[in-house]
Amino acid sequence: MKAIILAAGYATRLYPLTETRAKPLLPLAGRPMLDYLLDRIREVGEIDEVHVVTNHKFAEPFADWASSRDVVVHDDGTTSEDDRLGAIGDIQFVIASAGLEHEDLIVIAGDNLFDFSVAEYVSWWRGKGDASAVVLYDVGSLELVRKYSSVELDESGRLRSFVEKPESPTSTLVATASYIYHRAHVPFIRRYLDEGNAPDQPGRLVAWLLPRLPVYGFAASGDWRDIGDAGQLLEADNRLRELAGLPTRNSYSLD
Repeated sequence: MKAIILAAGYATRLYPLTETRAKPLLPLAGRPMLDYLLDRIREVGEIDEVHVVTNHKFAEPFADWASSRDVVVHDDGTTSEDDRLGAIGDIQFVIASAGLEHEDLIVIAGDNLFDFSVAEYVSWWRGKGDASAVVLYDVGSLELVRKYSSVELDESGRLRSFVEKPESPTSTLVATASYIYHRAHVPFIRRYLDEGNAPDQPGRLVAWLLPRLPVYGFAASGDWRDIGDAGQLLEADNRLRELAGLPTRNSYSLD
């Protein structure tokens, strides 16, 4: 199994902080954000390669970070929001660049922090046969669901619906940006793009797959954070500072 970390966004909601520094490399409790995700991925012995896809603007800092961590960095060549490939486009870019067309893939957004065991997730997925999967969280609020992706499952745990940012959700289950694609399903990513579908928001790919292939939902517990703005960044930093025995702060700082 190969891992792909998505880190090619420009994080404009965090400007000016991220004008000169990539969001996944921002420090949380003294460590780059990506280190926490890499710790989780390293729990899985069968993952023998980790690939990070970023943009040209931040390719050099990512290469510096990866040099001591046995991680392969891919520069997708984009330089701004105007020419970015989109998350699905970046997944396919890495597949083609690294020759991963026949590999099982775990794909995770580089700005996600979570407590669930990636090893448990992969083990659970192995019991589903030739299927793909997505991590689900119960956010306990229909209002919160409107910010994410609403899903519904059948009695076996297979997804029967997937709606990005639903106006009228009926379930408090949301999908996170943590996917597993079975090797038999990987060629469908190219097909999705070749048909002219939107290359951003990886949940759209999941929604497109549902009528064609089995996709199951892994119900995770514990803490999950999708760090998109300054408030979420500060909350994540303080939570990790507490766990590390460091004092919390009233405002985020790179120090």
